[in-house]
Amino acid sequence: MDLANVCRKVQELAIQVGDFIREEKNKISSEMIEVKGLNNFVTYVDKTSEQRLTEGLVNIIPESGFIVEENTINKQGMKYTWIIDPLDGTTNFIHGLSPFAISIALMVENEIVLGVVYEVSLNECFYAWANGKAYLNKKEIRVSNAKSVNDSLIGTGFPYYEFKRLSPFLSSLEFFMKNSHGVRRLGSAATDLAYVACGRFDAFYEYNLNSWDVAAGALIVKQAGGKVSDFIGGDNYIFGKEIIATNHLIFNEFLGNVKIFMVK
Repeated sequence: MDLANVCRKVQELAIQVGDFIREEKNKISSEMIEVKGLNNFVTYVDKTSEQRLTEGLVNIIPESGFIVEENTINKQGMKYTWIIDPLDGTTNFIHGLSPFAISIALMVENEIVLGVVYEVSLNECFYAWANGKAYLNKKEIRVSNAKSVNDSLIGTGFPYYEFKRLSPFLSSLEFFMKNSHGVRRLGSAATDLAYVACGRFDAFYEYNLNSWDVAAGALIVKQAGGKVSDFIGGDNYIFGKEIIATNHLIFNEFLGNVKIFMVK
């Protein structure tokens, strides 16, 4: 498979669907918002975006399956599987805030081989494929050169349900607030990972995430020279609901600090 060519087509599709999302941004009213769970929202924009993405991706690889957030298609167990978040940052979107992004990853058997994150508000398309480099709008990107956590800006996400780990998480936030350049919460994990890849963040960590939140961004970080793991340093970050992503220089230090608070 020519991953570079496939990635180009996926970028074009993401940008097209991003244009639709941008057009709909100011049309959302409260009666259009569905509640999937506690603080978990969906709109017709999410669902329509997902339908457009799945239709376009089937045209790129006809024999592919899907893991999708909004369940507009049920087709799994294939050799080629697309992992899609059609609108990562829905809460931001419905409140008129940025960022919000489209996240598309291609998994071949059990390996992520391609990732595209299109941050709609800034028209920024981050992408990478296996054995290649990472890019933002056709320019190569690399993770930062920060050498310690003290010199790092850290991204994270706040849990909006499943609060059992909230107390240790808040303790970790206190530590990083006191021992880094600061902590930021943007509201889109896909964007957070893309920002690690291009050096805007030096590190990112979050728990209670799904595969569609992280699959594309994690690959982009790795191809940009970064490191990705779960909270114990393992590789169960796509489906394990927790992730750490950093540059290669601070990974061990950052992981060790996260372990202190988040691993029992």
